[in-house]
Amino acid sequence: MGGQVPSVAEAIASDPDDARARIRAGEHTGPTSGLAAGFAQANLVILPADDAMDFMRFCLRNPKPCPLLEVTDTGSPRPTALSRDADLRTDVPRYRVFEDGSMIDEPTDVTRYWRDDLVSFLLGCSFTFEWALAAAGLPLAHQLQGVNVPMYVTNRRCAGAGAFEGSLVVSMRPFAPADVGSAVDISSRFPAMHGGPVHIGDPADLGICDLDAPDFGDPVNITNDAVPVFWACGVTPQAVVIEAKPSLAIFHAPGHMFITDRPHAEFDSEEKRHDRP
Repeated sequence: MGGQVPSVAEAIASDPDDARARIRAGEHTGPTSGLAAGFAQANLVILPADDAMDFMRFCLRNPKPCPLLEVTDTGSPRPTALSRDADLRTDVPRYRVFEDGSMIDEPTDVTRYWRDDLVSFLLGCSFTFEWALAAAGLPLAHQLQGVNVPMYVTNRRCAGAGAFEGSLVVSMRPFAPADVGSAVDISSRFPAMHGGPVHIGDPADLGICDLDAPDFGDPVNITNDAVPVFWACGVTPQAVVIEAKPSLAIFHAPGHMFITDRPHAEFDSEEKRHDRP
């Protein structure tokens, strides 16, 4: 993915406003893991209005891989529900720009590609349930090994909408057998961030032949007694959009997310239940 990894001081000190200001100024162009610690991050998809309604239908029909957090007004780069003053043209460290299904650029600012007919979609990100898993003391193999989470294209088809159709992509995190139940329970508390796993155990049931050969991300070392646990992945909407070949599509680069003003805990359904009178 390239770019600088945030220092411990940056991770602790930066709040969402500060983090986005540094990104906007070009001071941080690397992955966002660890920036504005404690605050949710989001996947970004930007499409022309002509494609937006079908893509929104796709997201609503496939909420596990595509949990919708916000859809902007046509032509507006402002995600008012998730941030007070953000600009989606400048506040992601690195983007990927596609025309007719082919990547043409990986800029740090997409102002020059902006059009009055563009609609932005912000989708939930697994960083939030990973935060909760780590807080519960459950080790995450990819973090311990310093690599990206492994992701795989499966044999499960998503529910299509117009030109948008394709296979479910999953991410995999191995856990000790005694920890699987806790991993399921904790991640299920965050339905807006992919929620609980879609499969536990034999990868062949998902059409995955080799865990050491992910389609995206990096392989992780798995102990003999570990159980692979699979979650719906935010790469799914990107893969589906690229396959549909719209005239223009803009995404965040892998790991270079949009930082929201919303704390992780706001997306915890268990916390929300406890807050009710």
